[in-house]
Amino acid sequence: MLRDAFPKLTIFAGNVTSAAGVEFLADCGANCIKVGQGPGSICTTRIVAGVGIPQMTALYVASRAATKKKVALIADGGITKSGDIVKALTLANAVMCGGILAGCPEAPGEVMEISGKLYKQYRGMGSQAAMKAGSAARYGHTPDMGRKMAAEGVEALKEMSGSLDRVLTQLIGGIQSGMGYLGAANLVQLREKARYIRVSPAGQREAGAHDVVELKTGNQ
Repeated sequence: MLRDAFPKLTIFAGNVTSAAGVEFLADCGANCIKVGQGPGSICTTRIVAGVGIPQMTALYVASRAATKKKVALIADGGITKSGDIVKALTLANAVMCGGILAGCPEAPGEVMEISGKLYKQYRGMGSQAAMKAGSAARYGHTPDMGRKMAAEGVEALKEMSGSLDRVLTQLIGGIQSGMGYLGAANLVQLREKARYIRVSPAGQREAGAHDVVELKTGNQ
């Protein structure tokens, strides 16, 4: 109905984690589809509702359907470092960043001091507080305050980080490095050159700093 009423309107829809979900939303008229159910740092959908799969798997499955339907994908959730963005962009057209930017001074949220450290309030769209503030419909609940809503997110604190400009500069640098290693001059080449392998827990540990006492991280 929306597409019939506004034939030229760009419609974003989601969230899905399956090829069938992408196909359904594309057939309904969506131009861009968000992929991700439960990968966010403050999202508990997979635990509460039992729905969702690992983000890269979801993107891989969704990208095949998106190509057939000629729609764009946004990777929504699970971004904790620049490397995650590089991987996501091999399958999606864009990424959404929440938690990774939540500690920036420019982000919304009350600032709190605990034991000499500054933190920002950060809440999921599916948390009780956010749903009471107006996001209930997104999770299939009515705004009836007398009815108990099943939260699919938490309220948390995020340690204050550097400015948004500084954080984005670090992320951009990591993305450029990732593309450089693959010899990709643009996102089209990145998608063409990307290959995927399963990484074991031992391989994951090996990927980060290990067997040392770390004095300074690469982002400081």
